[in-house]
Amino acid sequence: FLLHGLEIWLYALLFSKLGAVPEFREAVYFSTSSYGSIGYGDSAIAGQWKLLGAIEGINGSILLGWSVAFFVTVMARMLPPLTRR
Repeated sequence: FLLHGLEIWLYALLFSKLGAVPEFREAVYFSTSSYGSIGYGDSAIAGQWKLLGAIEGINGSILLGWSVAFFVTVMARMLPPLTRR
C-alpha cells in the first residue's frame, strides 16, 4: 500500500514539475485517478503530456494486479486447505 502511494505521489511530483497540471493538489488527484485506471475526466492534463498519464494508468493496472496476485498467494499459503467431503 505504501509503495503504491509513493508511486502516485512521485508521478504527481513529475506532473507538477513538468507543468502538465497547474497545481500540485490537482496533480495528486490526477495521478491517483490515473494510477487506479479510473480516469474521471474532471481533471485535465496538458495535451503534450496525455500519453504520460496513460502510461501511468497502464503501470498502475499492472502493479495493482501484481499486488492482488501476491496477496492471494500469501493468503492461500496461510489458510488451511479446503477438504472435500
